[in-house]
Amino acid sequence: MTKLIKVEVPDIGDFKDVSVIEVLVEPGDAVEKESPLITLETDKASMEVPSPQAGVIKELHVQVGDKVSQGALIAMLQAAHSTPDKAVDHVSASQDAPPPAPSEKQPASAQRAEMHAEVVVLGAGPGGYTAAFRVADLGKQVVLVERYSTLGGVCLNVGCIPSKALLHIAKVITEAEEIGQQGIVLGKPKIAIDKLRAWKDSVVGKLTKGLATLAKQRKVAVIQGVGHFISSHMIEVRTEQGVKTVSFDHCIIAAGSGAVRIPGFPHDDARMMDSTDALQLIDIPRRMLVIGGGIIGLEMATVYNALGSQISIVEQLDQLMPGADRDVVKPLHKRLLKRYEAIHLNTKVSKIDTEKKGLKVYFEGHDAPEPQTYDRILVAVGRRPNGKVIGAENAGIQVDERGFIPVDQQMRTNIPHIYAIGDIAGEPMLAHKATYEGKLAAEVIAGHKVAFDARTIPSVAYTDPEIAWMGLTETEANKRSIDYEKAVFPWAASGRALAMGRDEGFTKLLFDKHSRKLLGASIVGVQAGDLIAETVLALEMGADMQDIGLTIHPHPTLSETVFFSAEIAEGTITDLLLPKR
Repeated sequence: MTKLIKVEVPDIGDFKDVSVIEVLVEPGDAVEKESPLITLETDKASMEVPSPQAGVIKELHVQVGDKVSQGALIAMLQAAHSTPDKAVDHVSASQDAPPPAPSEKQPASAQRAEMHAEVVVLGAGPGGYTAAFRVADLGKQVVLVERYSTLGGVCLNVGCIPSKALLHIAKVITEAEEIGQQGIVLGKPKIAIDKLRAWKDSVVGKLTKGLATLAKQRKVAVIQGVGHFISSHMIEVRTEQGVKTVSFDHCIIAAGSGAVRIPGFPHDDARMMDSTDALQLIDIPRRMLVIGGGIIGLEMATVYNALGSQISIVEQLDQLMPGADRDVVKPLHKRLLKRYEAIHLNTKVSKIDTEKKGLKVYFEGHDAPEPQTYDRILVAVGRRPNGKVIGAENAGIQVDERGFIPVDQQMRTNIPHIYAIGDIAGEPMLAHKATYEGKLAAEVIAGHKVAFDARTIPSVAYTDPEIAWMGLTETEANKRSIDYEKAVFPWAASGRALAMGRDEGFTKLLFDKHSRKLLGASIVGVQAGDLIAETVLALEMGADMQDIGLTIHPHPTLSETVFFSAEIAEGTITDLLLPKR
């Protein structure tokens, strides 16, 4: 009989009820093994679910907008070259057994490598260089492999740092524009784009030079090139001078992630950009579409809007920045509606035509607009970990269908002497998580008895206003039926926020009804990314509302808003009149 396979959602970590944002096949389509079937989206990344083997799609059981979890049925697949074995098999889309783990004994081929290191670190982003420097400080001989010509990886070279430099410029321009409401009228700024680009590059240059100096001081050998495993104890690096081989006792994989591309879009057109392209600041388009309403897309929209572009946002889900609570995003959404040309939620880009005068975009959705033409399009729909492009199979390293490398609490992969950190080791894909994990892996290699025990990892969107959150969100609490209370202090009652002319924000604390301990916090407003750190420390220290409310904060500051929220929880606030309980 014809063999049919039930293709189900594979292990997607701790995520549940993940949105289907794209269905890439139809019944009757022939697919190859690893061909993408659907695309899922979390708050930080999009992920494609591949076909477990070649065949023909007989039935589809999902559509765009569905919420799915591990084990949900995606499709029925008629396997190619099927044999009359069982009528139906149950197959997760990731059900390829990992290669057997190689022996811990170092192979003879490792002895023929051009170099040997006690520790090889693959990738010199925030996690990679932190790991390399820490393990060097602990007495190990280290080789650090980096594909960019300078250390720092995506974050420092084409990510976090250049984007924050440009966001600073955006903030200055916006503040100069809006200070007219306080009676200080300034002229329209003139953008010297070449000079601005050079300044942004100089910020990156100072940091990369600093890292190079630190590597030299620690005697960390740096190889510039693309690394690829050839065995469980050897890596080859493709450099401009040719291929170099390095054998190792231990390896830390810090190979990061890459921008997700949407199939069918004209990515070969220079007017189509990812975040790396956008940071090059080639020009300032008159009209610009940002596909994706997550953190990366909104940050770049903030920059280009301040520089003079008319911005439109299109997001498939029903809110911007899906990882944050809806009420926290609302002040940002309200402000952007006044500044941007359009924000289209529950909307999808179905097609893009390249024309001489611009990129013509067609939309799908309940309130989808008519086709529009834009000068540039930024695709910012998430990032995909690089686990499948480093030759992990040659070392026997397990990689899941999304490209993540599973690790334990000490950052070990299934190969005990190989570790993985940062984006490639799982959500959330954040630089400060990577640095924490980098130090941890280094210390484990050095024999320290340590393990991952952070209680929370904060998230920050450097938009205007900024949004930051940590610990438990209300959305998560309600899904998990956690008994909590909240205290919200509106910045309209903050003297500091009023004096800055930015009182649209608020600070929200979630706490346990019984123990009164802090469970989570969300802040929206200027400098929210700096303010969230106090709540992270409070959560790590097991603080309750009284601990925070009895801590004297300087006045007048935005940091008081955390203090005031705790006072609301305790019923002791005098800066607001609370309703009687």
